[in-house]
Amino acid sequence: MEIIQFILDLGPTVMMPIIILILGVILGQSFPKALRSGLTVGMGFAGIFLVIGLLTTNLSPAAKAMVTNFGLHLDVMDVGWPIHAAISFGTPIVPAVFLLGLVINIIMLSTNLTKTMDIDLWNYWHFIFGGALVMYLTQSAVLGIIASGITIICVLKLADWTQPYVEKVFGMPGISLPHTETVGWAPLCIFLNKILDNIPIINKIDINPEKIQKRFGVIGEPMFIGVVLGAAIGALAGYKLNAIIQLGVNMGAVMFLMPRMSRILMEGLMPLSESGRDFLNKKFPGKEVYIGLDAAVVIGHPSVLAVCLLMIPITLFLAAVLPGNRVLPFTDLAGLPFCLLWAVGASKGNVFRGLIISCILMVGILYIATDIANVSTTMAKAVHFPFPEGTLSISSLDGGSHIVPYIIYKIVELFY
Repeated sequence: MEIIQFILDLGPTVMMPIIILILGVILGQSFPKALRSGLTVGMGFAGIFLVIGLLTTNLSPAAKAMVTNFGLHLDVMDVGWPIHAAISFGTPIVPAVFLLGLVINIIMLSTNLTKTMDIDLWNYWHFIFGGALVMYLTQSAVLGIIASGITIICVLKLADWTQPYVEKVFGMPGISLPHTETVGWAPLCIFLNKILDNIPIINKIDINPEKIQKRFGVIGEPMFIGVVLGAAIGALAGYKLNAIIQLGVNMGAVMFLMPRMSRILMEGLMPLSESGRDFLNKKFPGKEVYIGLDAAVVIGHPSVLAVCLLMIPITLFLAAVLPGNRVLPFTDLAGLPFCLLWAVGASKGNVFRGLIISCILMVGILYIATDIANVSTTMAKAVHFPFPEGTLSISSLDGGSHIVPYIIYKIVELFY
């Protein structure tokens, strides 16, 4: 556990360069080339997380102000994904799930049951979270570990299936996204997009940043769209004019910088992908392997950011009107790009369709987050999480996004 915790504490910006360096050398790269690739990937992740920090720092206070302005009073606090991650890493099944994840991935790769080599070790907390839900429901660590294993297998298969979208829509060749909170929704999103294909009028509407920019020039550029949407959120939050302008400019900066950080990341990954392809062609002719990464590498797509900025007030509205919802959206409003990524991916970057699908997804996310509130609260108490003053129950929009673990959890619940 101490070894695992040491690795996790390094964070992706340090852990990923080490992993890329080791893989590069194993795949036949010279040490200097592998080192450069690893450091470039680290710089790319550092840039991405800096921009995500800019997004979160600016949107979180605006979201809080909007909650106050809308007069929402719900009894389950959305404490955000970092808390669920911390709670998951505090559970006793962590070492077993890490070992199980590595073993399952190696076996599935060697037997051609998956093409995804998941090097996103930090986000193993997703698998642990799924197992923890079952463990605290059943009081059985064994059943929790089994649930984690099933989650891992499902997520790897979904990552394989959705890889063509990652390549064509997000421009990430050779990359897949074994990211539990996002990829689990991909089948539903693709199904809903096919339904929209058959609805007259709607199936003709295609709004995406490229077409907007081509038609409107500088006014249609992603950074300008970010400025407008950010200012609109500031106005809904009741900000003064200077704060509205500042939020708009910062959101424009996020829209401008995020794709550039992703390109830096890809600059480091491409040599590894090419070396991996050459290595496999020599050892195993015809075998293809995808590099499994954090979904953070694609959330900078202008359509994803545009849809998720629009979804912030819509999410608050849905939380207020949905009968039976108990979750007060708060911390994870700034993390909506992760929750709703595949609404845009399935619609191939169409903002209009992405928004429609996102509304449907958010209904499900809010209800799931409500349903797991009791077990989330139990998990938090078990690891001595310090509850915010006046908060009795916790959950998160991110927790409600883990559809694969939730399905497993509900199946197990039928017998307990």
